[in-house]
Amino acid sequence: MASEKAASTANQREDSLALVLDEQPQPLAVAPIISSYNEKIRPVLDAVENLRRLNIAKEGIQLPTIVVVGDQSSGKSSVLESLAGISLPRGQGICTRVPLIMRLQNHPLTKPELILEFNGETITTDEEHISDEINSATEKLAGPGKGISNNPLTLLVKKNGVPDLAMVDLPGITRVAVHGQPENICDLVKDIIMEYITPDESIILNFLCASRDFTTNESIKMSQTVDSNGLRTLDVVTKADKSPEGLLEKVTADDVKIGLGYVCVRNRIGEESYEEVKKSELKLFESHPLLSKKDKSIVGIPVLAKKLVQVQAMIISKTLPEIVKKINEKLANNLSELDKLPANLTSVADAMSAFIHIIGLSNEYLKKILLTGDFGEYPEEKDKHMHCTARLVEMLDSCASDLHNCPASDPTKDFLMEEIKVLEEAKLIGLPNFMPRSVFLTILQRKVTAIAHKPIDFVEKVWDYLETVVISVLMLHSGNYYQLQVSTRRAGKKVIAKKKENSIKHVLEAIEMEKHTDYTCNPEYLQEYDKLISRQDSFLNQVLDTTKNLSIVRLEGVGVIDVGYLRDHPNILSQAFDLKVRMIAYWKIVQRRLIDCMALHLRMSIKDLVDHELEKEICDDFMSPKDGGIERLLEESPSISGKREKLNRSVKVLRESKETVANILNRIGSYGDNS
Repeated sequence: MASEKAASTANQREDSLALVLDEQPQPLAVAPIISSYNEKIRPVLDAVENLRRLNIAKEGIQLPTIVVVGDQSSGKSSVLESLAGISLPRGQGICTRVPLIMRLQNHPLTKPELILEFNGETITTDEEHISDEINSATEKLAGPGKGISNNPLTLLVKKNGVPDLAMVDLPGITRVAVHGQPENICDLVKDIIMEYITPDESIILNFLCASRDFTTNESIKMSQTVDSNGLRTLDVVTKADKSPEGLLEKVTADDVKIGLGYVCVRNRIGEESYEEVKKSELKLFESHPLLSKKDKSIVGIPVLAKKLVQVQAMIISKTLPEIVKKINEKLANNLSELDKLPANLTSVADAMSAFIHIIGLSNEYLKKILLTGDFGEYPEEKDKHMHCTARLVEMLDSCASDLHNCPASDPTKDFLMEEIKVLEEAKLIGLPNFMPRSVFLTILQRKVTAIAHKPIDFVEKVWDYLETVVISVLMLHSGNYYQLQVSTRRAGKKVIAKKKENSIKHVLEAIEMEKHTDYTCNPEYLQEYDKLISRQDSFLNQVLDTTKNLSIVRLEGVGVIDVGYLRDHPNILSQAFDLKVRMIAYWKIVQRRLIDCMALHLRMSIKDLVDHELEKEICDDFMSPKDGGIERLLEESPSISGKREKLNRSVKVLRESKETVANILNRIGSYGDNS
């Protein structure tokens, strides 16, 4: 019911404003340029201008605007001069180098009042100097020369006999950069035009030379990209007196879908007075053999003024209810954002309470993602980086696979050669076929040394990963307090560095133990050894069989082996084989032991980190008197204070805007009541 009532109210307001449109004075031929309902339209325009001054566009709310576009030298300035009754800069090339916001207000003044506003400056001038002042202001905005700028210049014209209108005149479309212009001037102009004509709230006022082909006109093409059906496009055909032939057919054919229609005008020539322009135009469209055939509703500056005011009122009536809705939505969102910001802490007790809450919440998150595998706080696919228990298992599996597949773990590589060399160098006087323990340790040390960097690389990688996770969680929960963020980041990095150093030390000790002690109580060692040694006789017979002279032999449980070089060492092959299979069986134990050792150590280290060390390190760092202690939380962080200030400023603008629009809607409603 509430929404129906609101819609009904909006419709009544639109109808009320539409009633204003029906109060047109007739006929145009003898009426002044202005319409008698300017007194009712102007408050609406004033309201829109107030919204523009409040810079409501920064809040993402577009305002209804009549946007003037056209080619260079299409006669825009001349027509705008006739509407405003003042002289604008004219000449060759781009005369309008910045968006010129023209606000025309009908006032029964004996002397016109002209005001320029730009970059916070306000300049009051007169008709004699207005053109020079516009040029001077343009140079300040766009620089000297022929460059352009998107910084707008506002011109307020208060003068007796002008229509109440608000328009934005844009730089003319150019196709070739001339001397003094940037090479990409064409694209710069088009970008500015597209920015202004794209919003649905914009009415596009296209200026077309009568002598040009409408279907190939650049401004028409641009307007069609944003208004394909021409529902918000009105075309002004300039210089009708210069090319009258075929003009009637052009505007009646409407090959380019101009929904708001055409108005044909005669441009001011030279130093003609505005009264002379009016009389000459009236005579032209009444007596010219071709132009007099045109419907009087589509010719002349007075008709253009009337249509513009009509269109302006139409778009305002349609968009004001939507503007109110957007203002309310934006205001509600901003107030909600303000409520979510942390309250300013005013006492040490408040600061301590906030600190304890933040650290406790951070620890709770870290326990979930580092120890229990609870990822409820990070459910999205993009958050997989924070699924730490799964990521740690992946890294462990990768490390185990790397150890298993590295050259040092390949049992077929140079099969028995290292064993043969070590045995030959370990010869001493003693019993035959007796293998000293030092031989096994020598090979073991070489293999462990070859893979020693891998476990170290692994723990460094793990702690680097854990650092990103821990810091991410700490930053998430301390984000509202800049000083705490700095402290927790520093403490987090410090404690992680210590944990990494301890883990590397632990791994180095484990590696050293593997180098100097050959021991296991794992029954799999003997099982693997017995299985492989049972194939010794078969393997050696194949190697030493000169009748077959095999170059490769498949050893079950090991793989395919190149054996050609083994026949040169027949007397030591048996010992070498025994040494090899012992190492194959034992190396599997070493690999698993290293992985298990690292996994258990990391698990315990992470638990200690979350349960004790991290919180202690943060407290020690943040509570340090030398840095200001807990009182630092009483100072609001720059990001939060900046956000709070921005939101408060936005709320102020939106509230003022809401009041402005509400007042004018009530005023429009009163028009309907009085009708």
